[in-house]
Amino acid sequence: MYEAAIPVEPQPIPAIHGPPALAVEELSHSFGKRVALDRVSFALAPGGFTMLLGLNGAGKTTLFSLITRLYSNRTGAIRIFGFDLRRQPTRALERIGVVFQQPTLDLDLTVRQNLRYHGGLHGMSPPDCEARAREELARIGLADRGDDKVRALSGGQRRRVEIARALLHRPSLLLLDEPTVGLDTDSRRHILTHVRALCREQGLAVLWATHLMDEAADEDSVVMLHQGRLRASGTVRTVCAETATASLPAAFTALTTGERRP
Repeated sequence: MYEAAIPVEPQPIPAIHGPPALAVEELSHSFGKRVALDRVSFALAPGGFTMLLGLNGAGKTTLFSLITRLYSNRTGAIRIFGFDLRRQPTRALERIGVVFQQPTLDLDLTVRQNLRYHGGLHGMSPPDCEARAREELARIGLADRGDDKVRALSGGQRRRVEIARALLHRPSLLLLDEPTVGLDTDSRRHILTHVRALCREQGLAVLWATHLMDEAADEDSVVMLHQGRLRASGTVRTVCAETATASLPAAFTALTTGERRP
């Protein structure tokens, strides 16, 4: 049973020149009788930074699992730069990079060895992989840590390595699932600044899933999930205006409980 909330009209996919970086259309998914996603639709523009907002259990990780093919969607559609994920999985998946919620680096390998392994999975030649690894490690400020074992790095540094790894094959869409959970304030700020710069400077589209609403800036686009349903999509300013609230947390409260708070 969903609690009373301010009604939200189904959100049409916005007009985007060329195919969206990501288009999710009428996507549903269940685990037995539990509905994890219920007819969710939204789209991301190429080169845009979008925050996927919701409390723990909202459906964010399920959505990421469907986009990355860890789960197979049986209803609805997922398209990545126009490629249907069910019909053209290779063409779709080669365009995305992923940072999962759970750390996936091998702690007993060096930073560079972790990147080499990832590059090999994507069919990159050793010289190309080495060149890209140097470039991405320099970009995240870890050029001097390539020969260190991952277990010698701090939590924030490990996350930065995971971002470098996800970008090694030059994807056009980057998915990050709760990338700053458990990190200190400085590490969170560094990673947010770095990822936003990638959007501006490289035209990378980003979907950043988080329950930490203070990570959203006024100019960000947001997709808001609650109990598996889409509650709002648009810029932070638009969502606040539509709910007559002055902040994103207040807008979230209005959209999920029906209570308007300044």
